[in-house]
Amino acid sequence: MAQKEVKEAFVSNLNGTSLGEVTLGSFLAPVCLIHRAFILVLYYQAKGTLPLPLPLISHLLLDFSLLVLPLVLSCTILSNVLLQVIVCLTLISACVLCYICRTSFQSSALQPQKIVSNFLQSSVQFHQVPFVTLFRVFVNVKTAISILAVDFSVFPRRYAKTETYGTGVMDFGVGAFVFANALVSPEARRREVTGSKMSHVTKQILSVWPLLALGLGRLVSIKMTGYHEHMTEYGIHWNFFFTLAIVRLLASVLLVVLPAGQSWLFALLISGCYQFALETTELKTFLMHNRDRGKDFVHANKEGIFSIAGYVAIYLAGVQIGLYVMQQRHQVKDCLKMLFTLSLGSLVSYGALFACQTLVEPVSRRSANLPFVIWSVAQSLFFMSLLGLADMVILFSKGASACRFLPSSMNFLEKKTDSPVSRSRVEVERLCLIQAVSRNQLMFFLLSNVMTGVTNAVVDTLSCSSSFSVCVLLSYMLVNCLVIYVLHICEIAVKFW
Repeated sequence: MAQKEVKEAFVSNLNGTSLGEVTLGSFLAPVCLIHRAFILVLYYQAKGTLPLPLPLISHLLLDFSLLVLPLVLSCTILSNVLLQVIVCLTLISACVLCYICRTSFQSSALQPQKIVSNFLQSSVQFHQVPFVTLFRVFVNVKTAISILAVDFSVFPRRYAKTETYGTGVMDFGVGAFVFANALVSPEARRREVTGSKMSHVTKQILSVWPLLALGLGRLVSIKMTGYHEHMTEYGIHWNFFFTLAIVRLLASVLLVVLPAGQSWLFALLISGCYQFALETTELKTFLMHNRDRGKDFVHANKEGIFSIAGYVAIYLAGVQIGLYVMQQRHQVKDCLKMLFTLSLGSLVSYGALFACQTLVEPVSRRSANLPFVIWSVAQSLFFMSLLGLADMVILFSKGASACRFLPSSMNFLEKKTDSPVSRSRVEVERLCLIQAVSRNQLMFFLLSNVMTGVTNAVVDTLSCSSSFSVCVLLSYMLVNCLVIYVLHICEIAVKFW
């Protein structure tokens, strides 16, 4: 077999992993986030100042070592002991939190119950929702790691995208990426439609041209270079950039005429009708078993075209969640209620998923069926809840340690916006890798795709040893992060329109 055929076979005919293993992986990023915050707290308690010495280098290396490195290792050499790793990291975090709290209780005349009560009544700044930013950034970073790691043998095959039915980690990544975009859509942020509805639709059409251009560029580059591609993923000519563009356009048009506050209902209606069509027509057989790719454009790209219905439903569900989490909340207890609601929504969605898988059919990313839609929403809500809980733990440690400079987390409300504390916080935020990726999300995703192609052209990924594969992946992620970090430090936001 030619090298291209070998690589295509390597990522084909896979069945995924269990729902539990995908859910388990969601714990790692929040725990690593807490670790990063606690290290900064301990340094502040020891030295009485932040940022760290040599801030441009030290903060980048700290964030890369604690937020990116563990994610790379978790899907490579540590994948079989991930549960043990997460448990150990959680126990370490708990011990450090106890140390911080003990120090706080000793220096305070208040009882622990009173301190907790005061924390729940504390006012917070809510001009943004940090865990939404965290969700979007970690989805992007995990996607960047996976699109290259999947070509190495050290990456577990059960994590890769499934062929027909099943739940792989990368399957969730696709749904989560669409969900993450919806969370910060204009509709979710309650932006008013200016001018006529037709002019708004025209603006939406124009706004997706960068994604269409990127999709076309990817198509041309793949065909010209003979780069390996998984045909049953989207089709011969289709790719994820086209899906993102069409989904955003269709959802925006729908939300011009439909109330955004009821978008969850339309998400359920669209996915339900699509599933009904799969069950009662020849559509499912056409998508799963018809191999006549050369008949016309629809046959050639059937997965990419028909899966749009499922992704539009995920997008609309994301808009509904975005509307909810973006509501103004002024106290810690209100934020905790929101996290409880998100957790409950995830639990209910998982219940619906188990019912669908039992009574209808299993999850299929290939067709983006109803179970896939429900799973993507349920797992996204669960991941967001964990990140939100981590944010609350970090916020509590801020209050207990008097270290108010921790980046990418919620802040207590302060009367003076130009105080030394505020200025130090701004400086630490400027040095944060999470904020760097957040500033240039699309650029990071595009850069990751380009670097994946370059790496595959230079390295024979299938014959690499485990240790060398990890080194290549870490080097690849370091380059991606370094480029995006430099852009952030220079306050450059790359816009494609």
